Amino acid sequence: MRDYIALVRDAHANQGGISGQRDVLKTTTAKRIRSRMVNDIRAGALLPPVVIGAVVRPEDFANLPREGATNVADFLPKDAGALSIIDGMQRTGAMLEAIDADVSVSDHMVRVEFWLAQSVRAMIYRMLVLNTGQVPWSLGRQLSVVYAPLLKEVEANVATLDKVFTPDSPGRRRGPAQYSSDVLVELYLAFSLRKTTTEAKEALSEEFSRLDFVENVSESNFQNHFYNALGLMTGLDIAFSRYETGGAQRLSKGRHVFDSQPARIGFMAAVAQHALGRPGMDRLPADRDSRMAEIMTEGLALVQQLKALTSEEVGRFLALDVLSDVLQKRVGQVGRYERTVFFDAFKVLVEEHFALTSMEPCWRAS
Repeated sequence: MRDYIALVRDAHANQGGISGQRDVLKTTTAKRIRSRMVNDIRAGALLPPVVIGAVVRPEDFANLPREGATNVADFLPKDAGALSIIDGMQRTGAMLEAIDADVSVSDHMVRVEFWLAQSVRAMIYRMLVLNTGQVPWSLGRQLSVVYAPLLKEVEANVATLDKVFTPDSPGRRRGPAQYSSDVLVELYLAFSLRKTTTEAKEALSEEFSRLDFVENVSESNFQNHFYNALGLMTGLDIAFSRYETGGAQRLSKGRHVFDSQPARIGFMAAVAQHALGRPGMDRLPADRDSRMAEIMTEGLALVQQLKALTSEEVGRFLALDVLSDVLQKRVGQVGRYERTVFFDAFKVLVEEHFALTSMEPCWRAS
């Protein structure tokens, strides 16, 4: 890292050495994320390669690549133009901060790619293709790229799951504890962000959502908290589904409660907010663990109580007629309204320690 910093220090001080290249970001969230990166570097993390560009003469370019080169001086001409940081301004800034905090970090390894061109236009093209020519990924899309291993972990850690439908193995929910892969990915996002609206439209709120997500998944027990919450929801889904004597309308059977994605998201967000804290007011890890353990103990106790009831008694507990009346309210944004209803409902259930004789107070909370 010492050699890399010596090579690019001037370029970094000059906004990467390319007109229009963004400087090190100075927003509050960027500083906090860079602080995490600094800590990771000091701990020995190996970051993705930074990309360094240089303009060389045509005759030197014709001699590339140079076989047997073992260091930069072996292939980079001495009269090459000023170096430019095409990609890696934020990582370079984090490296400088890490070295300032602990000079021994300069002995760490860093991966560097070199983009040698005959004109600065080629370097600008490289920067545009890498940084701005791509379609920005939402959090959901980023998760969808990795949801195959995520789903494997979910199935391995949530024993009450019955079926998981995927694009390669499609299907329809015909019973409790059956969900599509897209549903599980969205629940993972809702649990991490601790809110029912998982698609932030404003740039600032999206930035804070990204920060919340990064900070939550870095906690060692976060995944277990998610699996426990999903397992509890699945247990309630199965217990509610014991009421099957209703009619053909939308909310006539117990299974119909968690047929709804707003209900599933409302439950996960309510549990997450109680256990992890409100967005921007994160609880300490020990507090998170104790709260989640309390939720699991109380929630599973309710599941066992429901299992001991008859189908008709489960129906009276669910009070689906009250829920149906609440959801029939005419509103402009039905999906958002329903998510709010279920979030408020399950928030009451959690705050009352799952010790209710009926869900009516929950459905009437919003």
